[in-house]
Amino acid sequence: MAPDRGAVDVVVIGAGAAGLACAQDLLAAGLTVAVAEASDAVGGRMRTDRVDGFVIDRGFQVFNTSYPQVRKRLDLRALRLRPFTPGVLVHTDDGRLRFTDPSREPRRAADLLPGRLARPRDLLALGVLSARDMLAPARLLTRGADRTTRTALAAAGVSEEFVERFFRPFLSGVFLEDELETSSRVFHLVWRSMLRGTLCLPGEGIGAVPRQLADRLPDGTVRLGCPVDRLTDDGVLLSEGGGTLRARTVVVATGAAAARSLLPGLRVPPHRTVTTYYHAAPASPLAEPTLLTDSRRRFLNSCVLSEVVPGYAPAGTALVATSALGADRPGRESSLRAALSEAYAADTSGWEVVTVQAIRDALPAMPPPHPLSRPSRIGPGRYVCGDHRATGSVQGALASGARAAREVLRDLGR
Repeated sequence: MAPDRGAVDVVVIGAGAAGLACAQDLLAAGLTVAVAEASDAVGGRMRTDRVDGFVIDRGFQVFNTSYPQVRKRLDLRALRLRPFTPGVLVHTDDGRLRFTDPSREPRRAADLLPGRLARPRDLLALGVLSARDMLAPARLLTRGADRTTRTALAAAGVSEEFVERFFRPFLSGVFLEDELETSSRVFHLVWRSMLRGTLCLPGEGIGAVPRQLADRLPDGTVRLGCPVDRLTDDGVLLSEGGGTLRARTVVVATGAAAARSLLPGLRVPPHRTVTTYYHAAPASPLAEPTLLTDSRRRFLNSCVLSEVVPGYAPAGTALVATSALGADRPGRESSLRAALSEAYAADTSGWEVVTVQAIRDALPAMPPPHPLSRPSRIGPGRYVCGDHRATGSVQGALASGARAAREVLRDLGR
């Protein structure tokens, strides 16, 4: 007979951002909660490892300070955030061109002079679009008919040339798809967040974010190395003879694949796969913390992470992260390094692979019409949350966890 691991009001399966937010709100309402996490650390995909002295996030990730849930739940100062340059470098057939936010870096305003990256009418259209997205209430951005991002950009007066030169390569790295078929509602909210916030990395890696969330929970709430085999009528059955954990309510806060396994019949959207290649370089190929994209779309984006956070690489070396759509395949790394040599105008023959991170289910596909959130309750005492239930961002994950907690509390009459 499987051992009884005790009883709580709610079992949350998964200690990613959504599960930790859900647990935090349930505990604040006075419920007893256990968070069952299958792996050896919290975070889900927001994990950071150390490999040969390098700080390696599980896939290239950035942290946006403008998200409401982020500001509500996290001590940003304690994360020791280091910012990216407020702009992007685009490698084109005409060389590297810079797209920058002149309100943050006035000295680089000349980079947006007509004829460099965009024509005058594109700059005007971009200014109007950005002002609306930045200043209008968020609820206004989500009203009206949903359409693809490409259609929305065209309707805003952005030329196809500027879309192909800037928006398509840049947004491919944001949405992990290169046809700009993502919901325009999602695009406007993401663009708003970029205009209003700062893209950063925590000094200890992206894994510092879920660690801070977990540290705010009472000791013993999160149970690591505690995989769940299945849900039962009175709680969950843990894998490998781990026993039972009794609860009248279960919240599944795992990734999409695990959620589908634990909740047969659950509908989840298709997901995107991305692969990030981490290279050690003897010297930094770009002496600034700036994202580099490629108008020929041979890669999604590349960045010298040690220019953002020097501690990401041992002294005397640089760490370069480059992401590409889909899974790794034979020969891809060498061809990618050749493209990076051209994009950075640097010799990459001496770069060494530190690790390759292929992230399956990295982001949900979000074609229109796309619901910005979904109900969490799927049956009596059964709830689900996670970024696959929202917009695929940290904000979406945290908000999904908060919604699940609200629905649990409502159903329990709390």
